[in-house]
Amino acid sequence: MIEKKYLIDGIDHFRFFGPYNSHFKVYKEKYPKLKLSSRGDTITIVGEAPDVEEFVTAVESIVKYLKLNNKVTLGDIERLVIGEENSKNGASQSEKGIIIHGQGGKIITARTKNQQSLVDQVYQNDLVFAIGPAGTGKTYTAVALAVKALKNKEVKKIVLCRPAVEAGESLGFLPGDMKDKVDPYLRPLYDALGDMIPIEKYKAYIEKGIIEVAPLAFMRGRTLKDCFAILDEGQNATHTQLKMFLTRMGPTSKIVITGDLSQVDLPARAKSGLAPALDMLKAIDGIGIVRLNENDVVRHRLVKDIIRAYNQFEKKD
Repeated sequence: MIEKKYLIDGIDHFRFFGPYNSHFKVYKEKYPKLKLSSRGDTITIVGEAPDVEEFVTAVESIVKYLKLNNKVTLGDIERLVIGEENSKNGASQSEKGIIIHGQGGKIITARTKNQQSLVDQVYQNDLVFAIGPAGTGKTYTAVALAVKALKNKEVKKIVLCRPAVEAGESLGFLPGDMKDKVDPYLRPLYDALGDMIPIEKYKAYIEKGIIEVAPLAFMRGRTLKDCFAILDEGQNATHTQLKMFLTRMGPTSKIVITGDLSQVDLPARAKSGLAPALDMLKAIDGIGIVRLNENDVVRHRLVKDIIRAYNQFEKKD
């Protein structure tokens, strides 16, 4: 047994420990073999030497993350700690999986093993399906890859698309022109772009058609060439719609389709085309399929537990 003191230096230690020491509680949960205590900006660590060193390495990653991003969430901490546990070379998932630098120097990374797999699959294939529950970063990672491709001049434009299907409720009449009517469905895509591109440049890209955000119905008859296209919420596309979108692929284009097979919002008489497409296309060379799960959740840490609870409940039915 050894005792070691670690000084939280160069950052606001309140951000490290979290409100009401909420972050520090996560550290204790992840390292039950260690006796951890804190006083001011110093952590006292008592335990076996390998466990102590592993904890210090994880803390150093969190401190580095805070220096770069100025804030850290409970979910970020869990991912960084898990990254240290799983990493063979001591590098965190955040360091290994940097995609781009977003607004204000924010680092956009592949934060989990499966998100990194999504990044790798997109580099290796022209068509990739990213399947997983809500909050696993499917859309966000795909948008980051699209922005990177645009910045690197690998494509000439980004096309972001979604089926205009309401999530189990009727929104009724929406005022305004066509853009005003479809914007509510596309808001998650706008939010992701807002993290990665300055607002002035984003507006200019929209006006010039370099970034296009449109409902799925607008894709019929088009050829998507020299672009990075994303179909979000693919589980809400019917068999016919999904076939139509997939056959839009043109030369030098990449397509990512994201979806959650557990959250189909189509009317009862309509069937999702996503599951059949996965089955039909899985053996085709040049098509990648990545399956994410609750361990990849990057929203609030409770989302992971909520997904597990729903999965267990639905298995009983």
